[in-house]
Amino acid sequence: MNVPNQLTVSRFILTIAFLVAVLVDFAPWHNLIALLFFSAASITDYLDGRIARRDNLITNFGILMDPLADKILICSAFIAFVGLGWVPAWMVVIVVARELAITGLRLLAASKNLLLAAERFGKNKTISQIVAILALLVQHCYDQAGPVGRVIFGFHVFDEPWVEWFAPASLWVAVALTLASGGIYLWRNRALYLPDL
Repeated sequence: MNVPNQLTVSRFILTIAFLVAVLVDFAPWHNLIALLFFSAASITDYLDGRIARRDNLITNFGILMDPLADKILICSAFIAFVGLGWVPAWMVVIVVARELAITGLRLLAASKNLLLAAERFGKNKTISQIVAILALLVQHCYDQAGPVGRVIFGFHVFDEPWVEWFAPASLWVAVALTLASGGIYLWRNRALYLPDL
């Protein structure tokens, strides 16, 4: 198994570790550990594609598993946040529904021997989701990380810690981009499921 595929597999493992850290209150700083696991998983997402393209190591395994690992990481984080009361459920429904719809569209395209490439709007959506998840984790590390955490996470903007306004703002941006990118993708490829239009 080549390095990009190893990084993809590691993202599945890091997702499990992240979920355990964020959902199991085993230490006062468990959210900080969850933040580290999610950050590591996000870095593997960047590295595996970059290395695969640079060294021409693109494989069928990577084509299938890399986007699947991304979707599982992102959706798992948002679903866990609903359980923790950090994110409204309706926002996560939009995120998960978009991923299911696009996956279904790609399966439909594959059944017709077509390959739907990822679009820049979709990549921006993924970046916004990762930023929102990291911001929410930082927000909930603020109280757990003690004096050091308050120095790192707590510098003030507009008379309050920056993360207190940045986390909800980034979440709204992520949901808006998720909805917009899904709608654009479905519309541009409507010939697949609405052949008469």
